[in-house]
This record gives sequence, C-alpha cells and structure tokens, in this order.
Amino acid sequence: MPALARLRFYFSQTARKLFAMLPQKSRHNVYRSFVDCDPDPNKRLVLTLAEPTEEPDACFKLLHDAYVSSGFMTPDPSGMRVTIYHALPSTTTLCAKFDDQVVGTLSLIRESAIGFPLQRIFDLTGVREKEGYIAEVSALAVHPRFRRTGGTILFPLMKFMYEYCTTFFDTRHLVIAVNPRHIELYESLLFFKRLSSTVVDSYDFVNGAPAVGATLDLKHAPEIFREHYASKPLHRNLHHYFLNVSLPNIELPSRRFYTTNDPVLTPDLIDHFFNQRTQVFAGLSDRKKALLHSIYDLPDYIKVLPPLPEALQDIKMRRHQRFSVKCPARLNYPKDDTEHQEVSVEVREVSRYGFQARSRVAIDPGVWFTAVIRLGKEETSHLQVQAVANQERTGEGLFGFRIGEPDLIWRKFVTALYKGQTHTDLNQATRFLS
Repeated sequence: MPALARLRFYFSQTARKLFAMLPQKSRHNVYRSFVDCDPDPNKRLVLTLAEPTEEPDACFKLLHDAYVSSGFMTPDPSGMRVTIYHALPSTTTLCAKFDDQVVGTLSLIRESAIGFPLQRIFDLTGVREKEGYIAEVSALAVHPRFRRTGGTILFPLMKFMYEYCTTFFDTRHLVIAVNPRHIELYESLLFFKRLSSTVVDSYDFVNGAPAVGATLDLKHAPEIFREHYASKPLHRNLHHYFLNVSLPNIELPSRRFYTTNDPVLTPDLIDHFFNQRTQVFAGLSDRKKALLHSIYDLPDYIKVLPPLPEALQDIKMRRHQRFSVKCPARLNYPKDDTEHQEVSVEVREVSRYGFQARSRVAIDPGVWFTAVIRLGKEETSHLQVQAVANQERTGEGLFGFRIGEPDLIWRKFVTALYKGQTHTDLNQATRFLS
C-alpha cells in the first residue's frame, strides 16, 4: 500500500474510533447534519417500479455486485441476487434509473404465506400487536458511482419508498435487518427503533454476516420527522422532503382500482429468473414449494413452479384465491327490527364470493344486509352480504362476509383480478368496466 493511501486509511480508522466514542445523541445529530435532500433532482433521474422488461434483470445484477463486494453473498454464476421473496406477487421492487441505467434499487416485501426473511432471527410479536400491515425493506443497493454523492440516489429512493408505502402499499410498519455498522444511519435519519438490544451474530440470508433488526411506525413518522427536522434548512429537512416536496422524477403506478399490490412477474419471467438463470426454485424446501403453489394457484403459473413431491400432490389449496385491496365501504346494517344504521368499514381482501373487512362495530352473523363498496374512483358495487360466524380476528376488528348474488361490477372486477398477471394487465383488463 502506497504511503499516502496508508496514511488515509489510518486517518479514517482513527476518525471512526473517535466518532464511535461520542454519546449516541451526538452521533445521531452529526448524521442528521449531513442530510442533503435536493428538492429538484437532475431530470435524468427517474424512479419507478421495476417493470417486466430489462429492469428486474438490471436490479438483480446491481444487487448481486453490491452484496458480493460487501461480503453478504458469494458470487453467483448468474451474476444476480435473486431470492424466493422476489418471486412473490406481494413483493415490489423500486428502481432508480439515471440515463436509463439502473443505479439504485430496493425491494418491499409484504407478508405472505412464506413470511419475511428477518422473522427467522427476529421476533415481530411487538410489531404485530399494533394495527396495520408490515413490509420488510430489503435488497437495497446503489451503484458505486453514486455512493459518495451525498445521497443523490439514496434520498430520492427513500422518498419513493415512503410515498409508495403510505399511498399505495397499504403499509404501516417497516422492518429491516441491517449490518450493525449501518443501523445508526436508519436510527438517526429515519428514527427506526431496534427490535432487540442484541446483535445477531450470524444471519444466513446475508452469508452469515451479523444483523440488527429495527422497525418504523409510518403512522407516527410524520410527527417524529417534524420534531427533529422542522427547524433545519429545507435541503436538510427530511420532514419537508418526505411530506411536502413533489418530485416529478417519481413515477407512481397508475391504478384504476383500490388494489394494494403491483405484481410484475409473468409466468415466463418467473421461469426465466427462478428456473433458467438461477436455481432458486430447485433449492426450495418441500414446504416452501407447497406454499408457492398455494400463492400461485393458477394454471399459467403452476407449469413453471417447482414440481411438488408425490406426498404433497393432494395438498389442499384455498378454494377461492384472495386479493389484497383497500376499499371504503358502507354497510346498511339492521340496528333492530325497525331501524337500520350505516356502518363504515374498510374492505381488505376480496374473492369471488366474499370479502374481509375491518369494522369498529361488531357485526352479528346470520343477518343479510346491503353493502356499498367503492372498488375504485369510478366503480361502486352494491351487494347483499352476510357476516360469517366466528370470523373476527381478536384485536383487529376483521370480519368475513359472504356475498349473496354478486352484481355485474363485482363479477367483472374479480374476473379481471384473476386474469391479470401484472398490475399493467389489471389496468388493461378493467377498461371495459366503464
């Protein structure tokens, strides 16, 4: 090592040690002093969902190189980092492009039958006790040429994540598992709280590297951001940046309906990434193979999924596939023999002949009544429904409902959900509802 390089190395190591000796509050204040969030980023930067073209491939390659260089995985012959969680329709990958080159990416993993990566080593009981859905922030990578540019890519990507989670992804809680040397960045800038005071020494999801788990409650994040950033100049004010600034660089998905997932993987792409380019499906346990079949219980997908062992061929799948939504609804519910009351609920899941909704009012089973459900900005369904006995989930106010005879709007809507392989397909398939 040349003398100058050696001197820089020793200086850097000494500075890190001195910084680590500061009180935590002082360290966090120093981190926040380095925030530089440009409200008018370069127009060559575009942030969007990874679409089923070349973008997933580029995201997986960028992630692979970043993880290999950090020691979080050994090089894969494919040159990509692809996991089972990337195959799920409830996972969304965000993509930052500069001059059409992918320079940043992160994935948001909504809970499914397969769960979260970090739940293997961290207890999420405390998070689950609060209302709201959870998403794990995973697979974050920024291109080397932009890692020392003061957050040119990172801050717009974080803003995109915040807007997408709070506006489109129906997420209240974010959870992360990060290397100990990075945790203070999340604690100081975004106010994540640790899931545990201890560090996990070996996390197999990142090649046995140590990990720290943390969570952020997005419901309370605005007031926390305001408390710590309101007095700062606008270019260092993440509260203003996240909640008030509108970045034209961010292209949020176009949705006609109040769905919450934005799947992009067609059967051909699933086959390409998980069977042909990598061996992700081949390396799954029998249990995960069965869970994958239950999630993609559709003919076009089943043929590209890993075959089930003979002992699991007769596995019982959910009879009617359910789809995640967030639709406001009104129930014209009988109060007594002569009076009715209007109860506002939020529909969270739909299937062909039923739905699940959250209600602050207990709904008695066995009584038929009218439900008016807004499926989108322009579509409303009127249904005769009945609450299903013993379907309330303790502490969550969730009730199951069966539908008598679905009206035309409901039938067309659910048919479009079944047929649409990607969020673009859904928008195309539902044009006829006008």
